Amino acid sequence: QVQLVESGGGLVQAGGSLRLSCAASGRTFSSYAMGWFRQAPGKEGEFVAVISRRGGSTNYTDSVKGRFTISRDNAKNTVYLQMNSLKPEDTAVYYCAADITPILRLDALNYDYWGQGTQVTVSS
Repeated sequence: QVQLVESGGGLVQAGGSLRLSCAASGRTFSSYAMGWFRQAPGKEGEFVAVISRRGGSTNYTDSVKGRFTISRDNAKNTVYLQMNSLKPEDTAVYYCAADITPILRLDALNYDYWGQGTQVTVSS
């Protein structure tokens, strides 16, 4: 069992930055690939980024490449999402999720555990 708690969301102007954190409980954090997803009002949820168990591999959705960086600190049981050059279209609730498989997967249905989400609002 893994419990995930996101933090770091807030209100920021376009062009600004935020860093989201996701703290995981338990001793098996390094056994999971970790992903970030988001859901904007009235829209379906979408994949944002994923990082492998040891952090050596990452993948991003095209709309955030070059602006967002996913990283993890297994000693702290935490995964991060550094978001730079934020745009109003990045406004959403952001969720972190844990996937037990070693493959970097983009489909939310494959993830085993989810956090409660943190709101990110980017004003124009």
